[in-house]
Amino acid sequence: MAAARWYHRDISQVVAEELLAKAGRDGSFLVRDSESVKGAYALCLLFQRHVYTYRILPDDEGLLSVQTIQGIQAKCFRTLPDLIGAYQHPNNGLVTPLQHPVHRPRPDEDSDGEDARGWGHTVPCPGAPPSSRTHIPQQLHQRLQEQVHSSPASDFTGFMAEYLTHHVHDLEALCHGQPQLRHLSTALATACRALHSEIDSTLAGLETLVKVFDPPVSPRSPAREQGFLSSDPDLELLLNKISTVNHLLSSLEKKVLKSLQETVTRHNLALPSVAMTPLPAARPLAVQNFEVKVGKCQRAALTVDVESGTVTVTKKGSSSPEEVIPQDKILQLIKYQSVQSKVRLVCARENQKSLSRDFIFPNARKREAFCQLLQLMKIQHSNLDEPEIISVYVGTWNMGSTPPPRSLASWLTSRGLGRTQDETTACIPHDIYVLGTQENSLGDREWVEFLCASLKTLMAIDYRVVALQCLWSIKMVVLVKPEHQRRISHVHTSSVKTGIANTLGNKGAVGVSFLFNGTSFGFVNCHLASGSEKTHRRNQNYSDILHSLALGDKRLGGFDLTLRFTHLFWFGDLNYRLDMDVQDILSHIVKKEFQALLAVDQLSLEREKNKVFLQFSEGDISFPPTYRYERGTRDTYVWQKSKPTGMRINVPSWCDRILWKSHPETHVVCNSYGCTDDIVTSDHSPVFATFEVGVTSQFVPKEAPGSGPEALACIEWESIEVILKTTSRSKCYIEFHSYCLEEVQRSGENTFQNCEIPGFLKLGWSSKHLPVLNPILPHLEYLGDQHLLLSIKGVESCESYGECCLALRSAIGSTAQQFETFLFHRGEETGSLRGWMRVRVPRGRSGTRERLYEWISFEEEEEDAEPAAEPPTCPKPPPQRLRSRPRSLPEPATGYTNPAYFIFEGVPNARLPGPGEAPEKQAERPAGGPRCRSPGGPRLPVPSEEEPWCGRPRCGPPSRGSPLSPPRAGHHKRPKSAVLARDAPGLGDCSLCAATRPSQLGQVSPQGRGDRQELPPRLSQHLEVPRPLGKRGAPGAPELEAQPAPPAGPQPARL
Repeated sequence: MAAARWYHRDISQVVAEELLAKAGRDGSFLVRDSESVKGAYALCLLFQRHVYTYRILPDDEGLLSVQTIQGIQAKCFRTLPDLIGAYQHPNNGLVTPLQHPVHRPRPDEDSDGEDARGWGHTVPCPGAPPSSRTHIPQQLHQRLQEQVHSSPASDFTGFMAEYLTHHVHDLEALCHGQPQLRHLSTALATACRALHSEIDSTLAGLETLVKVFDPPVSPRSPAREQGFLSSDPDLELLLNKISTVNHLLSSLEKKVLKSLQETVTRHNLALPSVAMTPLPAARPLAVQNFEVKVGKCQRAALTVDVESGTVTVTKKGSSSPEEVIPQDKILQLIKYQSVQSKVRLVCARENQKSLSRDFIFPNARKREAFCQLLQLMKIQHSNLDEPEIISVYVGTWNMGSTPPPRSLASWLTSRGLGRTQDETTACIPHDIYVLGTQENSLGDREWVEFLCASLKTLMAIDYRVVALQCLWSIKMVVLVKPEHQRRISHVHTSSVKTGIANTLGNKGAVGVSFLFNGTSFGFVNCHLASGSEKTHRRNQNYSDILHSLALGDKRLGGFDLTLRFTHLFWFGDLNYRLDMDVQDILSHIVKKEFQALLAVDQLSLEREKNKVFLQFSEGDISFPPTYRYERGTRDTYVWQKSKPTGMRINVPSWCDRILWKSHPETHVVCNSYGCTDDIVTSDHSPVFATFEVGVTSQFVPKEAPGSGPEALACIEWESIEVILKTTSRSKCYIEFHSYCLEEVQRSGENTFQNCEIPGFLKLGWSSKHLPVLNPILPHLEYLGDQHLLLSIKGVESCESYGECCLALRSAIGSTAQQFETFLFHRGEETGSLRGWMRVRVPRGRSGTRERLYEWISFEEEEEDAEPAAEPPTCPKPPPQRLRSRPRSLPEPATGYTNPAYFIFEGVPNARLPGPGEAPEKQAERPAGGPRCRSPGGPRLPVPSEEEPWCGRPRCGPPSRGSPLSPPRAGHHKRPKSAVLARDAPGLGDCSLCAATRPSQLGQVSPQGRGDRQELPPRLSQHLEVPRPLGKRGAPGAPELEAQPAPPAGPQPARL
C-alpha cells in the first residue's frame, strides 16, 4: 500500500480535483480516503475535463469492490492494487479505463529537516530502485551530523551513526509487514550498556531508604529478582529497571509520610494546630467615578455603584441636587460611532415619558469602562435564573521553556499595550478563563495550581477546572466560576501532532469544547511551524489541525470544524512573520507605524487569499510585535539566532494571535486585545483578549404541555441555488442539521444543473424538492436563537461538497427572505449558496423579550443636531450593532473581481426608494444580529426583474469597465472564477469584467431583498445603504433606515 503512489491518503476532494486538472489527460486517476465511510476509499477519475468519483467499499470479509448500481454484480478484490489493476482494462463499468496514475507530490524538506507532510510517507518498498533506498539514510546522516557539534554524547552518536548505515534492513522488514525493529533494539541495548551499572547503584540506594521507613515490607522487586547484576545488555531488562526506579521514587514520599504519621500517633506527640483560614469572599466592586461633560461646557461626575444598582449624576458648579438613577429605570445605552467617547443614556420617568442624556468621556476607554459597569449592574440585578451574557478571557503565551514569573497579574487582568482594560474594570472577574501556552516546561498539575492560585489572589474566587489538555509542551487550561460549573456539559478534548511526519508533538494543537447551557464553545491552542519562509507549511499545519481535531458533537463530524460551534476561538503561537527587511521593521516599530507592518503580515495576507482562517475575525492590532524580544527586557528585539546550520534571522513579528468565528446573528464583542509589557521571562510577550458573549439556556415555554392544541412552526423554502467549485457532474442533495429538529432532514436531488463554465457546477432546487422542516418548539423566542447547518452531498459518493450555517432569526415572518453565504469544506471555500426561506410561527407563539445585551446599541450622530429633549414615549427597539472592518488589515481596493459566485466585494444589497418615498437614514443592526464579517465581503445586489431565477427575479449582468482588481483587494476574496454563461454581457461572451466604479454597483431594482452589510469607509460615500426587508416576524422589530444618496456626481449605472 505504501508503494502505491496513486494513493493520496486523506487529501480533500478539492485537492484531488486540482491534481487531476494538472494531469489533464483522460484516464488520469488517483485514490484517496473516503470522507463519508470509515475504512473506504474514493476513486477519482478524469474524463473529458470532468472528475468522476467512485466509492470503493470493504465488505464483511475485508474484500474491496467499487460501488455499483443496485442489481449489478460487484467484483471483489483482496487488495487495492489488485482492484486498480483490474480496472485498467476497458469495459469494466467505469466511464473510461484507469490509464494514467497521478502520483502524490514529494514533500519539500525545510531548513529544519521537517517535511511538509512528513518524511515517513516516502518509505520505499522492495522493488524500488537503489537510489530511492539510499536517499533516506543520507538524509538522516546529514541531520545527525548537524547535531554532533551541539551534543556532548559523542559515544552515543557513534552508535546511532553505525545504525543509520545498516538501518535499511529494518526498512525492508517493515515493508514486508514486520514492525519489529530488531537492528534498532540491538543498537540501543549496546549504547545503553553503561546505564545498567548506574541504575543498579541507584536502585540499591533507593531500596535501602525504603527499608528504613518501611521495615516490615521489603520484598525485592521483580526486576531485582531477575538479577540486576547481570551483564546482559538486554533492552527489555533495562526498561524494567527504569520502571522500578520510577515506582520507587513515586512511592517513597507516601511511605515516609505514613511512617512519620505513625510515629506521631505512637508517641502521642502534639503538633501545633494550624488555624484554617476561611476562603475569602468575592470582593464587592468599588464605587467608580467618571468625569464627563454634559452639553457643550457643563462638567459633571458620574458615580456607578454596581452593588446598589444606581448611577448618580452630579453637576459641578451647579446648585441642582444630585440625580440618582436606579438601574431598572435605565432603558437604553447608545454609543455614538462618530464620537468614540460619547454615550447617550435613555431613562424612564414617572410620567411615562423617557429622558435622554448625552455624556462625553475623556476618551473611548473610559466610555467602554462605564458601559461595562452598567452591563454588569444589569446582569447582577436581573431576575433571570440563567445568564444571557458572559465574559470570556482568552490568553496565549509562548513561555520559551522557562518558568513563569511570580506574578501574572498584568496578563490575567488585560493590562499592558494595545487595546487594554481600563483600571476601573481590569479586576472584574471573567466567567471563563482559557489560557493556552506553548513551550511550557512546568508539569501539568503544577501549572494548573499556579494559575488557580494567581486568579484567587487577584479575584478572590476559587475557579474550577473544566479541562486540561496537553501535547508535550503545548497546554490549555479552561477555568470557570464556581456558580457556572453546573452549566458546563459535554466536555471534549483532543490533540493533533504536526511535527516531523505528523508524529512529533513539538508542533501541533490541543482543543477543548463544551456546552455552556445551550451554547457550544470550541477552543484551539496551536503551535505552528516556525521560520519566515514556511508560510505554506503553516497553512498545511492549520489544515491538518482543522481536519484531525475531534471536538464537538459527533453527529456533526462531517461538518467543517469551524461550523460545529456557536463560538470558536483559535489562538496560539501561529508563527506567521512579517515580509519586510528587519531594519525597516525596527524603524516602523520605533515610530509605532503598525499599519505599515500589518500590510506585510503573513497571516493577514494568507487570510486575504482565503488560504487559512476563512470567515474568522481578529481584533484591531495596536500593540508592537510580540516576538522576538531579548529575555529580561521589552526594549530590545533579538532578531539573530545562531543554529548549527548557520545564522538565522527571526524578524520581529506578531506570532501570537487570537482569532474567533461565530455563527451568524449571534452576539460576540471583543472588548480588549493586547499584550503585556512587564512579563519578560520569555522571548514572547503574553497576549490576551476578552469577549462579551451572548449565551442561550434551555427554553421553557410558559404554556404547560398539553394545555391546548399543539401548533407547529415550519421552515419553508421557495428555492435554493448552489454554485460549486468542482469539475464533477454529480447529482446532489442537501442535508439539514439543527438542534431544533428531531432528526436530520434530506432534500431530493437537484432539479436544475449547469456545468457550462469549466471548473464550476451550478445546481438548483425548487420548493417541491425541498423539505418543510418542523422545529420541535414553535415559539419565536426559541427559534430566534436557532441555526441550520446545510451540507451539499453528491448522490453517488455521499461526500460533502461544502457546508454552511444559516440563522433562523432574520427569516422569521410571513414573507420569504433571501439568504446567501459561502460553502466551506475542510477549511477551504468550495462554493456559494443562496435562496429564499421563511420561518412561520403560529399565532400565540410570537412573544419575545429584549436580551440583556440588546439594550446597548450603536448609532451614528447627526451633524449639528442637538440631543432630543423628549424622545417618543416608548424607546425605540435596540438598533443593530455595526461591526467595522478591523483596522489591522489593509483597506480593500476600489475595484472588484467579477465573480461566478453571488457575492461582490464591498457591494451591499441595496434598495432604491420607491415612488413617492423619501430616502431614509442609515440602517443599524440590532444587537444579536449578524456579528461575523460577511462572507468574503458584502453581497451582490439582489435579483431584479430582468431575468427570473428559481422563480424569483434576478440581477442583470455587470457593466464592462476597468480591469480586475488586484489579488489583495478586500479581506475575504471570492475564489478566482468566471461569470456564469447567462450572466455574461453578451451571448457566448464569458470574459471577466468589472464595474467602472463602485457606485455603478450601488443601484438595484426596488424588489431587492436581504440584510444590510456594512460598507468599507472608502465606499460608503458612493453607495446607497439598503432599506429593511420588511417584517422580521417579531413584534416591534426595528425599522432600518437608509442614508440618502449623494446629490453630486453622475447617476450610477443599473446592473
